[in-house]
Amino acid sequence: MKILLVEDDRTIASGLEYSLQQDQFTTVLCYDVGSAQRVLNEQLDQFTLCIFDISLPDGTGYELCKIVKERSDIPVIFLTAIDDEVNVVMGLDMGADDYITKPFRIRELLSRIKSVLRRYHKQAQTKSIIEIEHVRINTLEGKVYKNGDEISLTALEYRLLLIFANHLGQVLSRNQLLERIWDVAGDFVNDNTLTVYIKRLREKLEDNAQDPTIIKTVRGLGYKVGD
Repeated sequence: MKILLVEDDRTIASGLEYSLQQDQFTTVLCYDVGSAQRVLNEQLDQFTLCIFDISLPDGTGYELCKIVKERSDIPVIFLTAIDDEVNVVMGLDMGADDYITKPFRIRELLSRIKSVLRRYHKQAQTKSIIEIEHVRINTLEGKVYKNGDEISLTALEYRLLLIFANHLGQVLSRNQLLERIWDVAGDFVNDNTLTVYIKRLREKLEDNAQDPTIIKTVRGLGYKVGD
């Protein structure tokens, strides 16, 4: 599991990073809002959880939380030196999943992280039906329906559709899609093959594959599903 840690106190950050890695988490460490924004723009979908200090040299963790929650559904935990109700409520209202006040015990933070991740895991398990326009995906059965009728997809087509479905409204570049298909399928898929699979998906899902409404091409960027 990969965690984005944003903390400007380098002593605290170093200790946190070491403890997280000892607990088998992969970490990316940033010391300010600017560098964290660049990481989020490039790697947001790779993270399992984010930990943001509220007070940062060039902004606040609130800004980063807003970016995450607008583009993804991953948990955010705030670190704050101010045990103030207004700050806590503001963070929670922005979608933060928990907060912890400095100074804190590392084991307490690790316990909070695992608790939040368990809660998200349970929520993900209950989301067995995904609906996009006139297409419905039953992830428990591994079946896809268009206007109520089951449609037949190959294993790779189904996996590609799930990648899109789990990133609704987000633009995914061709490289991002290729990396995920490689990771899931364990087989080499080149750029031309990806083009063929997207074409097949459009033919099976769209009412008019020449004028797609579900799998859209964003010129110069990649593809997205839904809004």
